[in-house]
Amino acid sequence: MFLRKSWMLVRNAVNSSHLAHINRDCTPIVKHGRVLQALKRHLTIAAARESLKDLVGGTQKLIGASHGAAGIEMSPVAESQGELPVRSMSDSYSELIIPLSDVGSRQKYLNPSMKGIRFGRILEDLDTFSVYASYKHTFVDRSKKAAISIVTALVDRIEKQDEIAIDVDIIMSGNVTWAGRSSMEVTTKLQQKLDSGTKTILVARFLMVARNPQTKKAAVVCALKPQNPEEEQIFQMGEESKLRRQEETKRDLLKTHPSEAERELIHEKFLQTLDPNFHTFRQQVKPDNTVWMEDTTLKNLHICFPESRNLYNKIFGGYLMRKAYELAWANTAMYCSSRNVSLLIVDDIAFLKSVEIRSLLLMSSQVVYTQDKDIQIHVHAEVIDPDMGSQSTSNNFHFTFRCHEPKIPEIMPRSYAEYMLYLDGKRHFES
Repeated sequence: MFLRKSWMLVRNAVNSSHLAHINRDCTPIVKHGRVLQALKRHLTIAAARESLKDLVGGTQKLIGASHGAAGIEMSPVAESQGELPVRSMSDSYSELIIPLSDVGSRQKYLNPSMKGIRFGRILEDLDTFSVYASYKHTFVDRSKKAAISIVTALVDRIEKQDEIAIDVDIIMSGNVTWAGRSSMEVTTKLQQKLDSGTKTILVARFLMVARNPQTKKAAVVCALKPQNPEEEQIFQMGEESKLRRQEETKRDLLKTHPSEAERELIHEKFLQTLDPNFHTFRQQVKPDNTVWMEDTTLKNLHICFPESRNLYNKIFGGYLMRKAYELAWANTAMYCSSRNVSLLIVDDIAFLKSVEIRSLLLMSSQVVYTQDKDIQIHVHAEVIDPDMGSQSTSNNFHFTFRCHEPKIPEIMPRSYAEYMLYLDGKRHFES
């Protein structure tokens, strides 16, 4: 309940007029002594990606190069926040456009039915926007290249509020709403202006972290100072989110046992699977209108090519989110035996390990929780190195979908590991 209440406060704050004073013109970027004048109010997300490439020294063009190409002057990396200017929320405020009104641009966003938008593409754009706003918060000397790397650590929550009109531009707006020593929270709002008025599609929160490319350690970022009581409240919610994440980490089922109520729940579900004709724990039967969790696994494997790399020659986090979402959607459609499903929530996407070019990326999705017509999907991503014979987890993704069919079966765990997945899915569903 705390999370949902805080989420509403953030959403209302972002929708409020406290940012009305902000200069919404795009800041010019210096490139080799000349100024690239961005379109005021109409910088597209694609143009923002190009400006970011220039900002970090164009390392995308240099496979295997370190951050910042040879001969390019870099800004010094600060040792403490005292060396950096203090920022306000308005300093990082940005507005970018996803130009769906342009027929050519729209093509890569259309879903297979040609009647809706690929939400995976929106996830990619949200990731780019968060990096863009973060650099506006941290960038100090515009005559030099950025010295630090900024990457996504966590997608805290994305709550979808409305469907997307396929031929109307999406306005992305947002800013850094909380900053620690080396991390920043970026809150982003997506809207469309229709004849009936402006509608909000979603509000998203991304946790970004700064890294020193030379030492591979955390880099300090500019401190954030709220300018009025409303911004104080927003900043405080960022602090509370940090504390909440710390508490959730302590309760992680990989580290500690389930609560008493959770233990009672899984025992009750286990008893539902016992055959009443046999007085034994070994004989399990599937209850009516249920599906064994083990039968809902859907996997795919991706070879990580250079075209999907980010600014630092790792695989782009937005690409990983898109692939995970599309796999989760496909699993949901198969579970419901219908394409008539819609996304409700993206929750707690953790980026645990960067994915290198040339890696094999195995994604495994599974239905882990159901309630009425809502379905919780967990996607586990692991990096496989065939040369070393090693495997390691890169990401865990959590998606909530709704099936628009009269009735769907209930998911039923069978093993202890599946019961833990069930409880974890229930926690994410109820958060």
